[in-house]
Amino acid sequence: MENREQIDVQAVFDRHPFARQILLRLAAAGHEAVLIGGAVRDGLRRRWGEPVAYPPDDVDIATSALPGEIRRLFAGHPIVGVGEEFGVIVIVSSDGRPYEVATYRVEGDYDGRWPARVELVRDLAGDVGRRDLTINGLAATMSGDVVDLVGGVDDLRARRIRAIGDPNVRFGEDYLRMLRAVRFACQIDGRLDAATAKSISDHAPKLDAISGERVRDELLRILATPRARYGIELLDELRLLDHVIPELNAGKGVPQPEAYHPEGDVYQHTLAALQVADTFIHDPIVKLAVLLHDIGKPQALARNDGANMGGHCALGAWQAKRIAQRLRLSRADTGRLTFLVKNHMRIADFPEMGRGKQVLFLTEGEDAGATSLAGRYPRFFELLQVLVADCEASAHRASGWQPILTETLRVARHVERVGNLQRARGLVDGHDLGELGMLDGPEMGRTLGVLHDRILAGEIASRGEALEAARALVRASQGTQGGR
Repeated sequence: MENREQIDVQAVFDRHPFARQILLRLAAAGHEAVLIGGAVRDGLRRRWGEPVAYPPDDVDIATSALPGEIRRLFAGHPIVGVGEEFGVIVIVSSDGRPYEVATYRVEGDYDGRWPARVELVRDLAGDVGRRDLTINGLAATMSGDVVDLVGGVDDLRARRIRAIGDPNVRFGEDYLRMLRAVRFACQIDGRLDAATAKSISDHAPKLDAISGERVRDELLRILATPRARYGIELLDELRLLDHVIPELNAGKGVPQPEAYHPEGDVYQHTLAALQVADTFIHDPIVKLAVLLHDIGKPQALARNDGANMGGHCALGAWQAKRIAQRLRLSRADTGRLTFLVKNHMRIADFPEMGRGKQVLFLTEGEDAGATSLAGRYPRFFELLQVLVADCEASAHRASGWQPILTETLRVARHVERVGNLQRARGLVDGHDLGELGMLDGPEMGRTLGVLHDRILAGEIASRGEALEAARALVRASQGTQGGR
């Protein structure tokens, strides 16, 4: 049944004028062509007054034209046949933007991941029928009229996540669609209809057949929404959590001191922290760190015979690294994640550290060319975000993070005056100590550490002062060795 709805296509064409050219040229050649997917879904939501980003960054077009016909019509433009055997090509506009144009198709003989058979067709109904969710089966003509062949408009208005056709067939075709359903529930603050939810729960173990990369991409998209806590709860409810991050389940029922954690056990604290993160953290890797920040507590408690959870940060960082490897995170993102999990308690001691140690901590990974504090000290400020989420989800609240933030501002001003580790190394280095008679080895490393710490603390301000302090330390070291 078709619903008479419209989207603001002019806003789309103002941002993507080449998309209009594609639609016009295809139509002029006698082919049907429509906008499909997110541009239509978000266009409707925007029309209904919801706060969504619109027009979208990407626009997808579906058409009755075959790939060869599309190529001939756009022979003057660069064309990439990214999936031409599946009817998908990318046309590059004169300003360098890529636009995906896909021929209507039907698919079959899935193995739970990919279709073994793809047939290109000339009708939109066949193409829509093979898609996953009704809210993703919406199309729009060049005039903005919405074409709804699967009840997607009513479902979108009701914030209902429903599979197209038989959900057992849809999720049996591609198991990743189960995670996509959760992700869209988070994006539109929606609820799964009963049949769709039951089918996902029944098919959940099959998610193990999906590659870590594909699972990672959907998990990060869930975390990037402002409803990540809801997403994790849905994964748990639908039995998917066991096949995404099963390590989280170990926190269920693990008690914490009520004076500090009235919110409940380790798992409940994690969900509470993620809910706080939903309100101000946008980077999915930082949110993943919030999700995993206490993942080492159950193991630490067991190692300490139930007495305490000491050492949970190091254990958690080790587990986080294993999870990152399983999800095929990049080396850079794995490094960020493990740093945040490992140091999420260390930052609480920031006000009590010596000034030199504070400077080293703050400036790790420093981008001296950045203009903002968060940009200049990205790792530390990501750690601050984890700290805020952690504290706000416990009895500490603001008293746990405000002193650290205040001290951070003081130390940042101090760094502007005394410089960073690079400047300290410029004032005195191992070569200087060698010239003063110290042999290369552990003692030289310790001596340099003391000198650099004093420079960063502001006690040594010039190269002359640094060399004088170095001479004194070398003499003391030689005297100690001579007396042995």
